[in-house]
Amino acid sequence: MSELGTSAVDNDSTVAVVSLYQKQRKIYARAVTGTFATWRWALVWATQLLFYGLPWLTWNDRQAVLLDLASRRFYIFGLVLYPQDFIYLTGLLVISAYSLFLFTAVAGRLWCGYACPQTVYTEIFMWVEQKLEGDRAQRMKLDQGPWTFERIWRKTAKQGAWIAIGLWTGFTFVGYFTPIRTLAAEAAALAFGPWEWFWVLFYGFATYGNAGYMREQVCKYMCPYARFQSAMFDHDTLIISYDTERGEPRGSRSKKADPKQLGLGSCIDCTLCVQVCPTGIDIRKGLQYECIGCAACIDVCDGIMDRMSYPRGLIRYATQNSLSEHLGWRDILRRVARPRVLVYTTILFLICGAFVASLAVRKPFRVDVVRDRSSLARLADEGRIENVYRLQIMNATEQPQRYHLSVTGMQGIALASDPGLAIQPAEARWVTLQVQVPPESALQAGAGAHPIEFHVERLADDGAAVLVNEKSTFIVPR
Repeated sequence: MSELGTSAVDNDSTVAVVSLYQKQRKIYARAVTGTFATWRWALVWATQLLFYGLPWLTWNDRQAVLLDLASRRFYIFGLVLYPQDFIYLTGLLVISAYSLFLFTAVAGRLWCGYACPQTVYTEIFMWVEQKLEGDRAQRMKLDQGPWTFERIWRKTAKQGAWIAIGLWTGFTFVGYFTPIRTLAAEAAALAFGPWEWFWVLFYGFATYGNAGYMREQVCKYMCPYARFQSAMFDHDTLIISYDTERGEPRGSRSKKADPKQLGLGSCIDCTLCVQVCPTGIDIRKGLQYECIGCAACIDVCDGIMDRMSYPRGLIRYATQNSLSEHLGWRDILRRVARPRVLVYTTILFLICGAFVASLAVRKPFRVDVVRDRSSLARLADEGRIENVYRLQIMNATEQPQRYHLSVTGMQGIALASDPGLAIQPAEARWVTLQVQVPPESALQAGAGAHPIEFHVERLADDGAAVLVNEKSTFIVPR
């Protein structure tokens, strides 16, 4: 007999049941100190100070970074962007992607190991866990023991801290879209709107679940980066490597023993490199896609080498070529400038240059022209042909601006509306314009659609006028 999820073997009246799914083994990562742990925590502090602190900064009496979806205004320090400026977001994403490609080609999963939000929040949640439940051995003993008062209060305190961090993270995330000071007043009165409630709880729950429970499963099974990183690796990519030639054969020994006389390598088989790994892999088995490049195994191994009075670097950043060819750091660095890296660097610099140049020449206002569909053309006074247009003028500065409107393209064409216009800071206004053409010009041009061009000129007090031109068509009826 057989069922879904099992297989049956009936050779000698015995049944072997094979499960299709392996139960997830909880990983108790040991705390580690060292150079790379210091760098990792420096990135934790830097990223979190930026994330949590940025919404509280002010700029021109407003929040410095605010993505105001309701009014369709995006404030980023001195920039005021509109939905039409979505191309800049695309540029940032492309720059981020090529930066990731470049860093990965040079030194592996630097992003994953040091700055990825999953890594950062997992580090924070693990720190809370270690402070409240103890080190690795204490946590394992606590989980395997009965539900005593000590276990209950420690688990409760940990869960409370995790939930608080998750909710504060969700609150800060929403604070980028709703002014955070307004959001804080609403939070004090529990008066969030429905969407604010949803996103605070959703983002908070995602942080709590991913960093508190799923942890390495996100990196191993949910994140696609682990799957396609090999496409950016080559034999000259810096990766966390175990020096098999130096370390094998591994085995325990006393500190005073001579490993050469025992026929052993430098690895004492303490398994600490496995115990500190947040994804639970054994780096001694070689490069594995589960390795996030956090370098915790390097720190703990260097500590063991110091205790044994062996040279550091049994586990280190190295390339596959450097291990097989016994290359030094000078040779490793010399091979950084290889075709793959040069292509990524060139493309990245070109995109960054185009992005900065586009921002530098960006006009301080935008104009969109839409024809009035209710009336294509009509007769006005003295037989003039009139078309009606709607112009949207968006002031992308935080000062009030004055504009002058004009139109060209046909003989005698002119505005029948007031050509002057004043718009408040960061305001977008729709303006209705009547454009007229004398009957003789219309007769000479003939029936049909004729190209015209609107000119919107900003009248600056300092004399630095800016002109924006937008094309349209003028309809002459039959």
